[in-house]
Amino acid sequence: MDIGTFVTLGILAVVAFYAIAIYNGLVNLKHGVSKAWANIDVLMKQRHDELPKLVETCKQYMQYEQETLERVMQARAAVSSAREQGDIGALGGAENQLRLGLGNLFAVAEAYPDLKANETFQHLQSRISGLENSIADRREFYNESVNNNNVRIEQFPDLIVARLFNFKAAELLEFSAEEKQDVDMKSLFNG
Repeated sequence: MDIGTFVTLGILAVVAFYAIAIYNGLVNLKHGVSKAWANIDVLMKQRHDELPKLVETCKQYMQYEQETLERVMQARAAVSSAREQGDIGALGGAENQLRLGLGNLFAVAEAYPDLKANETFQHLQSRISGLENSIADRREFYNESVNNNNVRIEQFPDLIVARLFNFKAAELLEFSAEEKQDVDMKSLFNG
């Protein structure tokens, strides 16, 4: 063999190892997105399991607030459905409705001193609020993972490997400007 053959084989080996490194990096990013989604999913499932307990506790005190309780449960069902279907787009709207419903529920609870003093209610309110904060943190991490994946599969030379092995862009978990606004607590107390 002559030097030209060795050089050609060396270049092919470097290209092959580089392509393998790109492929492995893309696989890592794809699974990072899946892991980030799974983290959100676990927290949503925990919240899903806690909400009926909260509503049941509230029912014992809030005889005249059935509509508020029903809205929370309907929003819970919508979030659960979107979560189970993996419909990231629908999940944003459903999460907003649930957040508003919980805001209404906690605001209405202010009018029931016995409920506010109930240890079970306090525990559930604290637990759900903590889960909401954790979901927000995980949502940020999920979107960062999705962004890293999506940027990488569009960059050259990674896009060649991504297209060759059918790597797909993931969907960000986004909310409209309306959905990002803070809940107007004053209007809840006056409404």
